[in-house]
Amino acid sequence: MHSILVLYYSRHGNTRQLARQIARGIEQVDDCEAVLRTVPDINEQGLQTQPPLDGDPWVSQQDLQTCCGLALGSPVRFGNMAAPLKHFIDSTSAQWLSGTLIGKPASLFTSSSSMHGGQETTLQSMMLPLLHHGMLVLGIPYSEPQLHTTEHGGTPYGASHLNLGAGLHQDEMSLAQALGKRLAQTAKKLAE
Repeated sequence: MHSILVLYYSRHGNTRQLARQIARGIEQVDDCEAVLRTVPDINEQGLQTQPPLDGDPWVSQQDLQTCCGLALGSPVRFGNMAAPLKHFIDSTSAQWLSGTLIGKPASLFTSSSSMHGGQETTLQSMMLPLLHHGMLVLGIPYSEPQLHTTEHGGTPYGASHLNLGAGLHQDEMSLAQALGKRLAQTAKKLAE
């Protein structure tokens, strides 16, 4: 079984909804499974908060070691990834030194509450550390029809959601699933 890590931070649940759609796409590929993980929140003093009572488990360094691919997601924070996710990524120096993630495929996803809130720069901010880790970053190709017509989320850099208060739009769900499927297919081919 090829395990694809879907790692995200979600404050209000929108990024978590995208993570679930990416996981659905991953699980459309035979012999692939999505492993959903999150990161702890950080309080005003910069300290990690208590683990959630419900929801997905916190990520571990072992999850990075054993995954065949990674989907990384964060809400937009001033055109950048959220601090809790950055905090976790900053703790992966040992994986960087050992080359744990070299050659593994990765994809990105994000959510914002405004049309010009910085979705593409947030996706790019998450892309940079993955390139330093030697990962192969995948986007959404324009062969996906919804990328041409969506008036909501979705970019060639990765899946995204524009929060207009009504949950994920069908185009956003379709593009997120397509990205998850592409990530799983690529991970499976690379593992052969």
